Amino acid sequence: MPKFETTRPVRHSPQVMFDLVADIERYPEFVPMCESLYIRRRSEAGGTTTLLADMSIGYKMIRETFTTRVELDRAANQIRVTYVDGPFKHLENRWTFIASPSGCDVKFFIDYEFKSRTFQMLAGAVFEKVFRKMAEAFEARADHLAARKPLT
Repeated sequence: MPKFETTRPVRHSPQVMFDLVADIERYPEFVPMCESLYIRRRSEAGGTTTLLADMSIGYKMIRETFTTRVELDRAANQIRVTYVDGPFKHLENRWTFIASPSGCDVKFFIDYEFKSRTFQMLAGAVFEKVFRKMAEAFEARADHLAARKPLT
């Protein structure tokens, strides 16, 4: 199964980055390949918000929609994504936000496998490039939003 893990230092606080990644409804505005995102259900328990969401992605002629469970654990500065339904055999994704002197380190991990061998081969060819672009898109979005905030 393909896995990708990276840690990126960013100039923003863990809270700012957590809020940015947790705002999944905005992903179609800036995340590469994300064409739409719909939240089916939202619940709160034990300080964690859980979302059930459908994401539609597209790359060239390929279009797929899949459902995930997204756990927003603000106390742990972590967002966990688990697979529910769609074209995957397995999908696990984690974001962790660790304070640093210059902002925070964003740890990103994804482990997945498509049901279709064809999709798996296609994904493998562009896998690392796509996830690097995604990480860059989140950082650029944080920079853009920070630039728009008035100084207080």
